[in-house]
Amino acid sequence: MESQIKFNNKINSLDTALDLLKKDLTYQSSKEYDIWDMRTDSNGQMEHCLVIKKSKMHAIKLFFIDEQTAKLSYVIPNKIMNAYFGKSVKARRNILEIIAGFFKQTILAGPQKRAFKEIEQKIKELIS
Repeated sequence: MESQIKFNNKINSLDTALDLLKKDLTYQSSKEYDIWDMRTDSNGQMEHCLVIKKSKMHAIKLFFIDEQTAKLSYVIPNKIMNAYFGKSVKARRNILEIIAGFFKQTILAGPQKRAFKEIEQKIKELIS
């Protein structure tokens, strides 16, 4: 689940977006390294993103793709839960990963989509 959102001219960095989110959102927001996609900057350093957590199992990752456009994507903030229930890019998976993938597709897909839409809507309300 991903979407893009346009910010106004006043919000053009992760720090200003974080200040706005911490002030006006009830969800826990923090600036963290992007461990989910391993994005790197021009110096080869891992890039930051904002993580807006609804719970230990539901969160949105926000990062800027240009000066005014940010990309939102669903992540599981807990590292252990993300290892089993996050998106897998492996060609070969062990039996636990296959079972976790089946569990994710059948049971977790609905709540994940609802959590994503809810947090996305709150962010859109803040910036408009």
